[in-house]
Amino acid sequence: MEFAAQALPKKGKRALRRCFDGLFGCARELLRGRELLFVLAGRDLKVRYKQSLLGVAWAILQPASMTFIFTIVFGHFVRVSSEEVPRPLFYYVTTAPWSFLSAALGGSVACLVANLSLVTKVRFPREILVFAGIGAFAVDFFIALCFLPILFFIWPVAVGISLLWLPLLFALQVILITGIGLVIAAGNVFYRDLRFLVPLGLQLWFFASPVMYSLSEVPERFRGLYLLNPMAPILDGYRQALLHNHAPNLAGLGIAAVVSLAVFAFGYWGFKRLEPAFADVI
Repeated sequence: MEFAAQALPKKGKRALRRCFDGLFGCARELLRGRELLFVLAGRDLKVRYKQSLLGVAWAILQPASMTFIFTIVFGHFVRVSSEEVPRPLFYYVTTAPWSFLSAALGGSVACLVANLSLVTKVRFPREILVFAGIGAFAVDFFIALCFLPILFFIWPVAVGISLLWLPLLFALQVILITGIGLVIAAGNVFYRDLRFLVPLGLQLWFFASPVMYSLSEVPERFRGLYLLNPMAPILDGYRQALLHNHAPNLAGLGIAAVVSLAVFAFGYWGFKRLEPAFADVI
């Protein structure tokens, strides 16, 4: 028993060390390949909006259309609490970050397979392809957020110092997305079925996250288990910071941080372990 009690902290320290090693390794790789990262992210943005009639407006239309549908359905047909906040605001502040997650993970699935010539003929850290795709979709997310001042003008909301929480919420979301993106990008090289499983998983995850309903709607007895979903406290944090001028739930945010960092560390470790085989399998 004494041995087990002594060994547990050591295992925890090793896991934490691996997590930080993954973060520092990622930072070093990004620093070395930053020029390629910017080039690839810019290329993704240009390809996405080339010969597009509405251009970057599509970054706003997706969350705006979801917001419109939710406002109609849950405002008139199925009554769901909006925390006394105008429904367009209540839904837009969560559909925008969810659209970012959904699009970034959907794009990560085939990012290695779609860049066959680069993966097989050019020597560079392959994870940059994942980072570049997520970075391009992050630009779309910032464009979508630019629509918020218009909504705040139509439906005034007291905005204050709680906005300072937004960088932390965004950082946690990016860490989580990147970790999952690395896993599915590497997995799709070996098992192409993932391109069908990811949309299904995102659909299930959507209903398990407080996008179209409030976190307060979740029964108290299930709340602890529900908060193991890292997107739950992150999405609720966006609502608290943007609509209620409150700090996010710190306990929930702490769980989200631990889960997101663990997912990232595992994703980065697994990606680097499989990276030498990418060129041969693709």
